[in-house]
Amino acid sequence: MNNLIKEFLSKKTFAVVGSFKNEQKVAYRIFKNLRSRGYEVYPVNPNIKEVDGVRCYSSIKDLPVVVDVVNFVTPPKVSLEIVKQCLEKRINMIWLQPGAESEEVINFCKQHNIKVIHNICIMMTN
Repeated sequence: MNNLIKEFLSKKTFAVVGSFKNEQKVAYRIFKNLRSRGYEVYPVNPNIKEVDGVRCYSSIKDLPVVVDVVNFVTPPKVSLEIVKQCLEKRINMIWLQPGAESEEVINFCKQHNIKVIHNICIMMTN
């Protein structure tokens, strides 16, 4: 798992999918943390226009680039639908925050050769 984490963190572009309504939300904290570490980060949420002056995209399909990693802070049912969008966009690195994962989502990733990290928060990897 450590090698997989290192591989993910060596990438340059991330999308963070979740709620950014306030600074206490995990997705917001991850967004800020990744940006402070020098990553290019794209927030994704269909109900928000921007996060700290950065455009927020409605879906993975709407991103202007193919990001290296998608970090999920979503309920498992939502995670599965977004992982399917990642597959369509040829994104093959998924980080499921604790609570975003389910056996169904993890199995979908494995069946479609999508590298997946779960059961560990990205902010615990500094």
